[in-house]
Amino acid sequence: MSEAYSTRQSQVSVDRKGSSGSEVRPGPIIAAIPCLNEERFIGSVVLMTREHVDEVVVVDDGSTDETARVAELAGARVLAHETNEGKGVAVNTAFDYAKKSGCSAMVLLDGDGQHNPVDIPRLLRPVVDGSADMVVGSRFMEVKSNVPGYRVWGQRVLTLLTNVGSRAALSDSQSGFRAFSARAIGALTFGEEGLSVESEMQFKAKEANLRLAEVPIDVAYHDRAKRSPVAHGMSVLNSIIGLISRRIPLLFFGIPGIAALVVGLWEGWRTVSLYQSQGEFYLGPALIAVMLCIVGVLSIFTGLILHTIKSFVK
Repeated sequence: MSEAYSTRQSQVSVDRKGSSGSEVRPGPIIAAIPCLNEERFIGSVVLMTREHVDEVVVVDDGSTDETARVAELAGARVLAHETNEGKGVAVNTAFDYAKKSGCSAMVLLDGDGQHNPVDIPRLLRPVVDGSADMVVGSRFMEVKSNVPGYRVWGQRVLTLLTNVGSRAALSDSQSGFRAFSARAIGALTFGEEGLSVESEMQFKAKEANLRLAEVPIDVAYHDRAKRSPVAHGMSVLNSIIGLISRRIPLLFFGIPGIAALVVGLWEGWRTVSLYQSQGEFYLGPALIAVMLCIVGVLSIFTGLILHTIKSFVK
């Protein structure tokens, strides 16, 4: 057994005996860090992360600075994309490497220094002791992190939509600090290319019947966001809506359709009542009522058709 694993084993305090009572030798535990232009922080993140895992893998997503070189000097294995392909693609690269490595667990964290590698044993514990397949580090549990207010409210909206769509409840669906079991690594592959990959993880984890857990983490925001928070939020929101529409079309199209139909029928009834009581016909409200009824019926049937197609595709 390597010295690195011996140190980590004492930190996560897990029982390595199998169901038969015989000693079970696990595969290595790796940490994967997708990053883009993080030469300022990546060296220290790699060095601190190496204390808790057997191998650190940095997925350099087309950086134009010295991220890859600094990561290698710090002791990481670098998997480089020639061009910037998006976080979702970088995460897929990390999962592909983990599958080939035969690792027993993988930790995913960001390379900008916001995640504290000291929390890695806390994330690994439920995975290594066999009680969870995917563990999410939540910024909104017991630990009170200094998260900017606009991020808190934006994350809550995205988390609410992700929870409703995936039918799995988490307090921080957008956290990039996660741990995965070998079962989860084998089951998960992602189609999202951008920053909405964390939401897709929640959808796919639920579909694969993976066991989910959360642990509190602390985060530190050292710099201003590289991307516009509004543009970032809208991009993720758009992707979440797409995920919901593809996976639960009956809910996505059916509920708005029923709402439109109900409002349309109410408006139509009100128009007819006014005509009967006052003898005057209001064309505007009548057209609105007809339009809402048509849109509602079309939306309901769209949801039903897509739901049926989805059932056959499965």
